[in-house]
Amino acid sequence: MSRHALISGASIAGPALALELARRGWRTTIVERAPKLRDEGQNVDVKGAGREVLRRLGLVDAVAAATTGERGLRFVDDEGRVLASFPVSETDIGTVEYEILRGELSRILVDRTSTVTDYRFDTRIEDLEDRGDRVVATLSDGETLSADVVAIAEGLRSSTRDLVLPDARIRELGMYCAYVTLPRTDTDDAWWNWHHALGRRSVHVRPDNLGTTRALLSFMTDVRGLETLDRADQATILRRTFADVGYAAPRILAALDDAPFYFDAIGQARLPRWSAGRAVVVGDAAGCASPISGMSTSIALVGAHVLGGELDRHDDHRTAVGAYESRVRPYVERAQRLTPGAPELGNPDTRLGRAGTLAFFRAMSHPLVSRAAGLLGRPSRPPADEIDLPADDAPTAAVTS
Repeated sequence: MSRHALISGASIAGPALALELARRGWRTTIVERAPKLRDEGQNVDVKGAGREVLRRLGLVDAVAAATTGERGLRFVDDEGRVLASFPVSETDIGTVEYEILRGELSRILVDRTSTVTDYRFDTRIEDLEDRGDRVVATLSDGETLSADVVAIAEGLRSSTRDLVLPDARIRELGMYCAYVTLPRTDTDDAWWNWHHALGRRSVHVRPDNLGTTRALLSFMTDVRGLETLDRADQATILRRTFADVGYAAPRILAALDDAPFYFDAIGQARLPRWSAGRAVVVGDAAGCASPISGMSTSIALVGAHVLGGELDRHDDHRTAVGAYESRVRPYVERAQRLTPGAPELGNPDTRLGRAGTLAFFRAMSHPLVSRAAGLLGRPSRPPADEIDLPADDAPTAAVTS
C-alpha cells in the first residue's frame, strides 16, 4: 500500500510537495482553509535552484507561458516620469525572467496534481495526534485522517504549525503591504513602476497576464497588528497613510471599496527546528524570508523538492526530515540575510534619503556601470543558487494533469 502524506496549504509549497510525492507513488491529501484556490497577491519570481526544480517537474513551459510579460523595473516621480530603469535582460535588479502571479503558479501546480491529489478546500487541521507509527489529524469538518507524515505548508503566521511547533518566532520587519488588483487602463504599461514617497511609503504598479493591473502600497510603522483588522479598517488606514501621495496612489485608494486587495505584515519565520515527530514544516511556515528577499517562491519549490525526495528515499521519517532540514536550512538562512539596513534603505524617510536612493539607482542603471558590474561578476553564488540539489530520482512525466 502506498504511503500517505497529509499536507496543509494549497498555495505553492503544498501542491509542489504533492507533485513531488505523487510522482514517487505516494498518496496525498491537501487541506486548505480558504474556500477556493486563492488568486490574490502579486508577482513572484523563480530564481536559481527554483528554476532547476521547475525543470525537473516538467513545468518550465507552463510557467513561461503564464508569466506577466513584465519588461523591467522603473523608478518614477510623483508625475510618473521615469527616473531610472532596469530592463529585465540587463540587470539582476527588479524583474527576472520568470515573473509570474502567485495565483497563476499555484494554479499550474494544482492543475498538475488535480487527478492524483485529494484537495479539501474550506477545511483545516484542528488537532494532530502522533501515534508513533502514524499521525492522526482531526479536520474542521469532523473527519479524521491517518497519514505517514503531515507537512505544514502554510504562511508566515501558520496556526497549524503552532499545534506542533509552538516555539516559532516571527521577526517583524515593520512593513505593511496592501496588494490591490485594478482594472487596466490605457496608461498602464508593461513595466514595474515604483514610486518612492516620503515617510517610508511606496507605490508600485505592475502588469499581469490576466487583463488587469497589480498595484502595491507599502509603508513602514512601529504599530503592530494592523494585519488582524477587518478590511474596512485597513482601507481607512491606507487612505490616511497615502492621502498626500501622488503618482498612482489616488487611483489605488479610490478603488479600495470594490477592488480585491490583500493586506499583510511583512516578517520572517525563525524556528529552532522544522519537525516534531511525523509533522514537518516547509515553505514560508519553515523559513519565510519575506518578499523583500525575493526568495520565498524559490524556497518553497526547493524545500518541497528536497522534502519529497527524502521522504521517499528513507523508510524512517526521522532520517528523512533530518536530511531535508540539514540541506535546506542553510539555504533559507542565507536568503534571510537581507541587505544591511533593509527594508529601511529601500524605503527612505526624508527628501535627502530619497535623493540618495534614487541617485544610487540612476548610477546603477547607466549602461557603463551595468556593464562593469557584469564584468566584475560575483565572488560567490547568489542566494538563489546557494544549494546543491540532490540527484532527482523520480520520473518527470509520472504525473499528468
